[in-house]
Amino acid sequence: MDSNIPNHLILNSPYEEPKEHWLYQPETKTFSKKQGRRSAGYLKATPKFKGRSDDPGVFTELPLVNTIRKRVDAWRMTGYSGVTGPTKRLLDYWRTTAAHGKPRFFFCQFEAVETLIWFTEALDNEKTGIDIPPNGGEFQRLCAKMATGTGKTVVMAMVIAWHVLNKVTYSSDKRFSKNIFIVAPGLTVKNRLSVLHPSGPNNYYAEFDIVPPDLMDKLRQGKVRICNWHALSWETEERVKKKKSVDKRGAKSHEAYTREVLGDMADASNFLVINDEAHHAWRVNPEARGKYLRQRDMKDSAVEATIWVGGLDRLHKTRGILACYDFSATPFAPSGHGDSEETLFGWIISDFGLSDAIESGLVKTPRVVVRDDALPDAKTYKSRLYHIYNDPEVKHDLSRAATPEQPLPDLVLHAYHLLGYDWKKTAQLWKEKKAETPPVMITVANRTETAARVKRALEKRQIKIEELCNPERILHIDSKVLAEAEAMEESNAPNGFASDGDDEETARKPTKAVRAERLREQVDTVGKIGKPGAQVQKVISVGMLSEGWDAKTVTHIMGLRAFTSQLLCEQVVGRGLRRTSYELDEKTQKFPPEYVNVFGVPFSFLPQESAENDDPSPPIPKTPIEPDPDKAAFAIHWPNVMRIDYAYPPQLSLDWQEIAPLELNAVNTPSIATLAPIVDGKADVKQISEIDLEKLAQEYRLQKIIFETARDIYGQMKPDWKGGKEFLLAQIVILTEEFIHSDHIHISPALFNQDGLRRRLMLILNMSKIVNHLWQAIRFDNTVSLSLVFDKNRPVRSTGDMRTWYTGKPCERTKRSHVNFCVYDSTWEASESFELDRNPAVDAWVKNDHLGFEIFYIHNGVVRKYWPDFIIRLKSGKFLVLETKGQEDEEDKTKHRFLDEWTRAINEDRRFGFWCSAVSRKPSDIKDILLKIER
Repeated sequence: MDSNIPNHLILNSPYEEPKEHWLYQPETKTFSKKQGRRSAGYLKATPKFKGRSDDPGVFTELPLVNTIRKRVDAWRMTGYSGVTGPTKRLLDYWRTTAAHGKPRFFFCQFEAVETLIWFTEALDNEKTGIDIPPNGGEFQRLCAKMATGTGKTVVMAMVIAWHVLNKVTYSSDKRFSKNIFIVAPGLTVKNRLSVLHPSGPNNYYAEFDIVPPDLMDKLRQGKVRICNWHALSWETEERVKKKKSVDKRGAKSHEAYTREVLGDMADASNFLVINDEAHHAWRVNPEARGKYLRQRDMKDSAVEATIWVGGLDRLHKTRGILACYDFSATPFAPSGHGDSEETLFGWIISDFGLSDAIESGLVKTPRVVVRDDALPDAKTYKSRLYHIYNDPEVKHDLSRAATPEQPLPDLVLHAYHLLGYDWKKTAQLWKEKKAETPPVMITVANRTETAARVKRALEKRQIKIEELCNPERILHIDSKVLAEAEAMEESNAPNGFASDGDDEETARKPTKAVRAERLREQVDTVGKIGKPGAQVQKVISVGMLSEGWDAKTVTHIMGLRAFTSQLLCEQVVGRGLRRTSYELDEKTQKFPPEYVNVFGVPFSFLPQESAENDDPSPPIPKTPIEPDPDKAAFAIHWPNVMRIDYAYPPQLSLDWQEIAPLELNAVNTPSIATLAPIVDGKADVKQISEIDLEKLAQEYRLQKIIFETARDIYGQMKPDWKGGKEFLLAQIVILTEEFIHSDHIHISPALFNQDGLRRRLMLILNMSKIVNHLWQAIRFDNTVSLSLVFDKNRPVRSTGDMRTWYTGKPCERTKRSHVNFCVYDSTWEASESFELDRNPAVDAWVKNDHLGFEIFYIHNGVVRKYWPDFIIRLKSGKFLVLETKGQEDEEDKTKHRFLDEWTRAINEDRRFGFWCSAVSRKPSDIKDILLKIER
């Protein structure tokens, strides 16, 4: 091993300015140690890499921050020339050691507050050439960029003390304020910031010894008001007019609004604003407004940002904002020019990023999967566990509105087995060390349905890590309930119980607000001894966990959602970066390393999309594809089926001769994963750790595998079974045992089939695939009737629902199709569309492109989506779903089997006419197909 590489990535003392940093060498894909501090800056995508996962990134300097760093260093050497007496006393006090002999504050904390003081109090000649870009408003904003876990709240307390003590001492000095207005992005952060009230019982000023004891009385003369961003909301005249209620009072004036928001600070002027997690407070780009309105997530963010910044604008008009200090680990805002673009705040004056925090040991080091023993992703050659959601066998499955009973994709279960087994070893180690709380694994899912499936997979032991599956220690965060609590904030009923109605039991049911508060209390206290969330060991959430969530016991993260930018990656990983211990190693005087292992979050660096174009080419003319209102007579409607329920006979049977073999391949099943720590956004492959699941197979006997497989099939069939449940389970166990012992399971390489231990491991890791395969066989052989479950919001879809889209592909105008053009993907489709437009048997037709007509099917245990090529309405009133397919493989046969099942279910429903399906094997057979169906 290179002597330049230590056994961990921590180089610097947390209490001193960084002296060394790691520099990534893209040519050798290794790191070298460099003397001196890393320049302030960030990495953006390399144009020629075009989004590849091995992009080394292009370093982009933050010149303003680097210039200010040098000025502050020189100013410090002069003894802080120009500062007031109270400021000098605080700076000297902060630089002394605390009672326990350590410095009071981390270097990054001291530097952040020092820089804000310099900008306010240093002599003008020391700030020559420093030009802070405007933020689009009339009040000045300054941003301190600090990585998650580096102690932003302590810095806020230092800033408040500096302002209040100066203003109390020099009341006429307009550079300071004793009225502090703090805005938080949610209730979790707001509650956490209560420590900034100088008179609070657990205030940080006393806990961290921020001011000398004799100055505490002066500090208490200041006013600190903390509010959630919802408190800044207001109603416009337009919104008032749209109200359905009787109350039609006009929108509040600026003065009335100010008094309501500022409360007991309403008479103050020139107050100081502190924005925590300030990346939520950005001004919407007017040119991009349409884009925000089309994307729900972006729309929600834009609404929050508009309320936040717009509210501050109104307060500034009436009272005047002295200055606004922004604190954020990721001070980026959407640029509006692309889905993954972000624009860095231009008013950042200090920067201590994630790489700096890792090298100083202030946060855990994230380790991501760099390889495993299964086949890698065919496009990127990365481990498929690197960005699980993007895997083609996962993405369509997790993006659908599945029920909790439907099993997770195999790759997701494999990932949970690996990460869960590593969590189990960590939990055992913590237990041996007498830890009072367990390590925590968090899952960040893409939608509520996925979160529910993960929860069920754990509770039903479909993930074979017994210790992790304890339902009493699983916390499923209901984001809808928490969001309602955000909006209601302080509107709860006084007693917390429903008061309407005469029924005593009903009256004692907790209100929605109370339930939300109970959940929030558990969420906020994960890993805290003696609190409601102390023993939680698995957290499942949708989207992002709340910012300000400061659980220090997170050791494992599973990402099951799309990650469209590295900003999002850093924000998700940031939820697990807080350290459990802040005790220095006696020998090195540095923090010992702590790690968080990450699956599914493609964490590499923090990029900016480049606006550069090496070889600009003229744009290709695009054709708008949309329904033609003049051809509404050719509109086609179809039922929007979410799932199909089945009815079975009392006695189940299987035709063993007809069951297709199940192919299990060890090269597609990861059982060993290698993780590497991340620094400067890249994996250091010279420092790896390994997770091996072979011991898991030793814990599982074959009979247990049979029973758990049968149990999961039983769970799929139980909702539709009309007879005795015990009789159903007994039948499934018999069929499962026969299948497991049969030659219908083909395992390759042959070594895995011949060795009993390895065969059991393959069966364990592919149990979901076995369940789906056998359940599918039982279902097709035994279904006596079918019933449909529709999308509640849109039970029927039509060609008229298509949104306009644009294409540069070849296309031709249609005659009998509601959609104006048919877009061709092949000459075969062009030939068939020509015939459909002229055949006398056809009343209307449409190519299934951007229509939303899809059939779910299961192949090799993986749920996939299937889009048949054409929907046709015949003159007879029949509907035909037509697929064009030359050579047909096993997966194609499965698709057509599920399509036949879909049409059968539609016809049994009898509300949507008669439907059938067919497969065109060659362009010339479409006439015969149409003629046959019309007969």
